[in-house]
Amino acid sequence: MDTANEDLIRPIYKNGRYENPFDTWETIRGIGNIFKVMRSEDFSKIPNQRELDKTLPVENPNFQKLRNPPQSELQIMWIGHASVLVQMDGVTILTDPMFRDRCSPVQFMGPKRYRPPPCKIEDLPHIDGVIISHNHFDHLDLGSVQSLNSKFSDKITWYVAAGTKEWMLNAGCKNVIELSWWEEAELPGRPDFKIASVPCQHRCQRSLWDYMKALWCGWIVKGPTKSFYFAGDTGYCSAFKQIGRKYGPIDLAAIPIGAYNPRWSMRPIHVDPEEAVKIFEDVGAKNALGIHWGTFRMIKEFYLEPRTKLGEELDKKNISRDKFFTLRHGLVHTIGQDIPEQT
Repeated sequence: MDTANEDLIRPIYKNGRYENPFDTWETIRGIGNIFKVMRSEDFSKIPNQRELDKTLPVENPNFQKLRNPPQSELQIMWIGHASVLVQMDGVTILTDPMFRDRCSPVQFMGPKRYRPPPCKIEDLPHIDGVIISHNHFDHLDLGSVQSLNSKFSDKITWYVAAGTKEWMLNAGCKNVIELSWWEEAELPGRPDFKIASVPCQHRCQRSLWDYMKALWCGWIVKGPTKSFYFAGDTGYCSAFKQIGRKYGPIDLAAIPIGAYNPRWSMRPIHVDPEEAVKIFEDVGAKNALGIHWGTFRMIKEFYLEPRTKLGEELDKKNISRDKFFTLRHGLVHTIGQDIPEQT
């Protein structure tokens, strides 16, 4: 469908801060709510490492495949949480790189990994672009950014939502492109690649003083033959149908499926598996990878529930589990060639 005459959803910006424009948005803040979430029952039941090696194994990546990706197919590797390596049309894109042990401003406290990254940044193949969804510590990690800069220097182009460029420059990034929703940019040296910031429903904050001063977004990466959608971190909202009308169909999407409980507090910012399937349908995805689960101790639902419930929701909609799947950390998967894991 042509969206030329459609009023595209825009973020609200006033008094130096962004706001969500969606009627599904609800602001849940305050010390009382924070303590209420902390006191809510924890159903995660994350087991010991021996059991985790069985239920959530971490694979050693096939670096030969990563260094020689197929030219005609999409290839992906889930690093963990919202970090995904995507290879398409001769370009390698990294999403929300997070390689450290804790998603926190300090490494001696805060949510800790219970599944390690499958590789080090030093092991990664050449990266052309990095897309950042927002500035929360589990999606924008200073140590990971600095390590990527150390390895790749100015060979990487960073794509961030409005309000985050200055932080990236201060972290040592050389090439930073800052976009608001629906704005588009090219990948340097590849004019046949379009990278677009698209709406989602979330919030931003890294300190007591910067609440909502930066924007949040998802990303579309559109090459000459393939397309990729990174939903980032989001609650369910009306934006996804617009994304589908403007950029669909999409060859591969990375959609969050976890960290959704307690539901009263998480619904505005984190979709559950049922809503993740709605996003899959709304954007017109042909294939999707479930992300934002199985990595950090920041959840209240049973640690395997996102994967289980995703499969159940797909069955309800008569959607093949091969189309919206989960992967082991570190598994290098080629769309259309490899058989996805069953959720």
